[in-house]
Amino acid sequence: MFKFKVLRKDPATQARNGLLKIAGRTVRTPAFMPVATQATVKTMTPADLKAIGVEIIVCNTYHLMQRPGANRIKQLGGLHRFMDWDKAILTDSGGFQAYSLGDLRKVNDEGLTFASHLDGSQLHLTPESSVKVQDDLGTDIAMCLDFFTGYPSSLMDSRRAVERTIGWAERGKKIKIKPALFGIVQGATYPELRRECADRLVAMGFPGYGIGGLMTGEPPELTREMVGSTVSRIPAGKVRYLMGGGYPEDIIEAVSQGVDLFDCVLPTRNGRTGMAFTWQGKVIVKGGRFGADETPLDRNCPCYTCRNFSRAYIRHLFNVGEALGPRLVTHHNLFFYMDLMSHIRKGIRTGKFKYLVKDMAKDFDFRKNRNLALDK
Repeated sequence: MFKFKVLRKDPATQARNGLLKIAGRTVRTPAFMPVATQATVKTMTPADLKAIGVEIIVCNTYHLMQRPGANRIKQLGGLHRFMDWDKAILTDSGGFQAYSLGDLRKVNDEGLTFASHLDGSQLHLTPESSVKVQDDLGTDIAMCLDFFTGYPSSLMDSRRAVERTIGWAERGKKIKIKPALFGIVQGATYPELRRECADRLVAMGFPGYGIGGLMTGEPPELTREMVGSTVSRIPAGKVRYLMGGGYPEDIIEAVSQGVDLFDCVLPTRNGRTGMAFTWQGKVIVKGGRFGADETPLDRNCPCYTCRNFSRAYIRHLFNVGEALGPRLVTHHNLFFYMDLMSHIRKGIRTGKFKYLVKDMAKDFDFRKNRNLALDK
């Protein structure tokens, strides 16, 4: 049901091309996974996603267990049938909500208790129930329930989060499910904790490992160090997944360190607010200077949006509140991300990844004052 093979390694970095096969579905890595929080990638149809080359998406356990409910989705044939998506799906565990909901949750070694953001009702997640819910959803890859404390975090709190995450992984792994189950490495910004957590999870024998607890405000150099510390302890034949890694610079950097999977809401969330990712940098299309601009969002992009519509027209759609505006920019952004991953895979395949990355990144300005290690 689950096979992962590294096909080629870049000679100058740790980057690698791989092929992930699960439940008859194939994913070429490195791969970016659009986020389908409520069993939909906002404004996009499954046909749209397939047309631009998406091979795997991420759905949200916390939200789907509330509406419409895991049992209802199971009764309706599982997520694939429910949302008409015949390619791969990864579900998160609900653990991120332990961080993002803050005062709306309580945590102990048994699990998580949430006050629903919908009606305030009490919801409970344990390592066992999280895995069972994901199994009911019919995902292809499930994630162990984990816990982290965000940035900055004391060594004592980070150690407690690691111990809880490892204990929960041990309990979750005992549950028999159809999906492949990944462990999640925590350890905040302490490299020794990251390495220890990775070693203990690797000893449990998961087919893949998430790198969690990052992208929460820490400096880029710390992200780089923590990814490196973690990846160094994960065997080459296992999938490595940087959770929440979404800026193009972050993806390029992590690929160079040997990461295979990425997910983030950036291309869809930013698209709905009028920010386009382009090969020339970001474009805030709602800006007044684009009112008479007849050029596409990205002059080098062959996507449907850029082939057919001008910046002026898209700006007009946003100004008058038409839903087509967010849809067009989201479509372009996801195409850009798929194109980025295609270029990365080609660079690894041809042995020119390092040089290709430098050329791709020279005009990026998605995050100010960031320099890629590969450019130094």
